[in-house]
Amino acid sequence: MDFNFLPQLPSSRLDDRGFDDLVEECLLRIPRYCPEWTDHNISDPGITLIELFSWLTDQMLMRFNQVPRKNYVAFLELLGIRLQPPTPAQAKLTFYLSTYLQENYVIPMGTEVATERTETQEAIIFSTDRDLTVGQPKLNHFLSSTELQHTPQSLRDQTGQWHAQSNSLAAVHEFMLFPQQPRSGNCFYLVLDADAPLDGNVLTLNFTGAKGAPTGIDPNYPPRRWEAWDGESWIETLLSEADDTTNGFSFNENTEEDALSEQSGDVMLHLPESFPVSTFAAYRGRWIRCVLTEPSLHQPAYSNPPRIKTIALQAIGGSVQASQSVMVREELLGASNGKPGQSFQVETAPILERREQEELFVFPPGQLPELWEEVADFADSEPHDRHYVVDSLEGTIQFGPLVREPQSLKRQTQTRAYLQKVLPEERSPGRDLNTQMMEHQYGAIPPRGAEIVFSYRTGGGKRGNVQAGTLNFLKTAIPYVDRVTNHEAAVNGADAESLEQAVLRAPSMLRSHDRAVTASDFEALTLKGSGGAIARSHCSPMSDDRPAGSVSVLVVPQANTDLINLGRGIAPENFYLNPALREQVLKYLDERRLLGTQVQLQQPNYMGVSVQAEVTLEPTYNNPSAQAEIVHSLQVALYRYLNPLTGGPDGQGWPLGRPVYPSDIMAILQQKAGIQYLGAILLFPIQKNGQTWERQTTPVPFIDPGPLGLLCSWANSQARTGHSVNVLALQSLTPTRI
Repeated sequence: MDFNFLPQLPSSRLDDRGFDDLVEECLLRIPRYCPEWTDHNISDPGITLIELFSWLTDQMLMRFNQVPRKNYVAFLELLGIRLQPPTPAQAKLTFYLSTYLQENYVIPMGTEVATERTETQEAIIFSTDRDLTVGQPKLNHFLSSTELQHTPQSLRDQTGQWHAQSNSLAAVHEFMLFPQQPRSGNCFYLVLDADAPLDGNVLTLNFTGAKGAPTGIDPNYPPRRWEAWDGESWIETLLSEADDTTNGFSFNENTEEDALSEQSGDVMLHLPESFPVSTFAAYRGRWIRCVLTEPSLHQPAYSNPPRIKTIALQAIGGSVQASQSVMVREELLGASNGKPGQSFQVETAPILERREQEELFVFPPGQLPELWEEVADFADSEPHDRHYVVDSLEGTIQFGPLVREPQSLKRQTQTRAYLQKVLPEERSPGRDLNTQMMEHQYGAIPPRGAEIVFSYRTGGGKRGNVQAGTLNFLKTAIPYVDRVTNHEAAVNGADAESLEQAVLRAPSMLRSHDRAVTASDFEALTLKGSGGAIARSHCSPMSDDRPAGSVSVLVVPQANTDLINLGRGIAPENFYLNPALREQVLKYLDERRLLGTQVQLQQPNYMGVSVQAEVTLEPTYNNPSAQAEIVHSLQVALYRYLNPLTGGPDGQGWPLGRPVYPSDIMAILQQKAGIQYLGAILLFPIQKNGQTWERQTTPVPFIDPGPLGLLCSWANSQARTGHSVNVLALQSLTPTRI
């Protein structure tokens, strides 16, 4: 079997003889070795035997100087290379409580949430990776500032103008949130109590506005943003404008019947998962702020500051990381037979990477249970070590083997020969010939009759990269939970490693020896440390803005490429590096880097591309259904070509820093059957503005993502990011949009 995925190295042919050559050579040797054989006709049985062995020899010559696939797999096993199991997708699950609780509430680790089960697809289950605690927030300080600072220092304490209660503030008089003449950069800070556990919590801030206090803004587009300090930077916490029913503190000022009444509204904030206690300007607590921003084009700014009477806050839920996995607790694998090298099969494979509470226990008869330790191999295991090895992909558990050491057979033969020469009365009492066998037990053996119990997780794969808003069904009954959802798509799920991928990984392992020194070492070990969750890695060259001794690795995580065939493409958000994956890879590289080297994981600068093309089809496709099918195939081809994973000329992902030109698009469209003529090809860049992607209104000659950039394409009807293919009529050439 050919290894077309291996480098095509030149190979010398050791013997160029074929079947006919071998038959002819055998016939020439008959008179020399068997002169009495004179009948060389095809019907002679001897000639039939010559042809048979010539055919067998010809097959062996074909295998000379080649490594069969089976042998190559055996070589990989000798090197200790195992196929990596699938990587579970990561998602952030947000739980909303049905009522306000007076005490801290814990949603335990392992809570399972699933997608909807259909007739054709099983439900995809996610389980939380840690406990989620919904705390009891308390507002300690209200601070304001006229300028925006990354680390607030110039602060004005206005807490004294409020009556403090347990979780609310009431103004002594009508309070202005911003100065008399609000401008961009004005902000106020809410400092929450340090003792309340609020990591990942969802808070609602209830504001009561004064009567008849117009602000002058457009309530649908308020120029402000909400942020929380995560210990390193300010993170936006307002997911959508629908979560702010105060409409930027303007309330219902556009409604005439409510203009003179006291009004109130809520602001729902999703706090970051890391929401630590910090100290700025001698104020200690957890920090939230609201900042006035520059209004967008044709949108008014605040002409008057909002006037507030009360502020109240409470926690109504929280968000926590979850992985696509199902926990199998205390599965009975079987009973030990007391022999070396036993292996047991779990019921549900593959086995995901182990974490806390995923352990193997051995229950010897009449004794206390024993906790055994997982190791990568038995090379350093002694006979008393309670070790076992896990084949994650196959789902097998193996205990220590009994290995016959080299030269043992030779030594046994020599010992037997010596003992046969010794008289029986001279032999040592009780001496057994088998005691001379040089055998070594690697790892302990569970005693006979002992039960093997294993707890593990199963799952993983690209199918776990589900879209936002699809994880809505609780599989675990949790009191007081009203609903659950994922506001963002699940990312970083990857299928199990194939043999082809393992073959390509083996040379890099032998070259790096599991140490990160060169740029290629960092790239290979980044892929290995991610467990398949990262599809591409690139060690960027040294630059002036990077400190000496630092290594920057650009990574592109795995994503669900099935969306391409659906004509939707893959949005850049699906390629974002999950914090859990970042920590996993950095920890793996930290153990293998040189001392003094600092490793940074970064993401490429993603830029979107929207293509508008005109095509004319062959006359045989002059019907709506055929045209729609061809247009769909053209859009799929564009989504696949302009993609970090499947794009580029070689189909291995769009090259880093490569621009795209209309000629590239023409080359892709010309490969499709049914295309008679190509019209205008227009390219529209898509860039990120804040939290949204905006498509440029005018086309450009080419799109350059920059030296560290990658191109993406995806469909979004609101932002008009998708590809548009217009079919021109054959006679009038009038565009018909599909």
